[in-house]
Amino acid sequence: MIGLLRNSIGVLIGSLFFFGSTFAQIAAPDNILLRPIQVAPHTYFVQGRPEMGSSANQNFISNAGFVVTPGGVVVVDALGSPILAQKLIAEIKKVTNQKVVAVIVSHYHADHVYGLQEFKKIGATIYAQGEGRNYLSSETAKQRLIASRIDFSPWVNANTKLISADVWIDQKTKLTIGGIDFYITRVGPAHAPEDLMVYVPSEKVLFAGDLVFRGRIPFVGNADSKGWLHALDEIEQLKPNIVIPGHGAYSVNPAQDIAFTRSYLKYLRESMTPAAINMDPFEEAYKQADWSEYEGMPLFRAANRMNAYNVYLSIQAE
Repeated sequence: MIGLLRNSIGVLIGSLFFFGSTFAQIAAPDNILLRPIQVAPHTYFVQGRPEMGSSANQNFISNAGFVVTPGGVVVVDALGSPILAQKLIAEIKKVTNQKVVAVIVSHYHADHVYGLQEFKKIGATIYAQGEGRNYLSSETAKQRLIASRIDFSPWVNANTKLISADVWIDQKTKLTIGGIDFYITRVGPAHAPEDLMVYVPSEKVLFAGDLVFRGRIPFVGNADSKGWLHALDEIEQLKPNIVIPGHGAYSVNPAQDIAFTRSYLKYLRESMTPAAINMDPFEEAYKQADWSEYEGMPLFRAANRMNAYNVYLSIQAE
């Protein structure tokens, strides 16, 4: 009887171990809905939440978009977890019977790429800027994924992989699908070393990735703030009617919204430059700066000090 009991317990434990991710999936509430917003005749996007990534929001903190063409659907960015990518694919199917044929990666940050494997499964070709190869092979990418499997569990887990592009882009490229032209421009290093922006002239829509933020404090991280300011000038020269940013609502007044990102970056540089050049302590420079214009915005507390410190360090390295 004791032996039988032990065997039963062993089977139960083994089953729990084998199906652990399934039980976790069941236990975790799934109340995240994606609602595509149509911004042009054939262009849609889904808007991430102005929050830090978490298990509760499935890392749904960034935007993704798609354009429906007669030759298939082109998606820009893949969202921050496989479950979100699955939901986006399901929403696309509600809009069109066309298959997803291409995914363009604006940059290899976790909240934009952890869904890539789901698009790979359905046969989409993935395009990204060539510098993304360096990120994929880096220790930073490896450690970030390890941490994300904990922070965003069960939605990001042991089955979540980093996916390489099928086509690496190293210069301005015109991709034509179903008669629709997509101009893919390498910019930066700016927000990230591998930034891309995607302009669809027939829609007058620009997918700007994280070069433009709306409704929240931008994430600077290890950005090249000087290169980022140059990238904003490139965006303005295109004169799009609509800009879909990497975070926040779409813009029908691009000049005004580009100005917000530009003014924030400029203020970071202006407030940190004297201390960085003179090697004065960062904390003193941060306390002396006037953050009143930004402190009421979402993610100010989470991101602003880090942004300022990274700019302080980068100016010293320029």
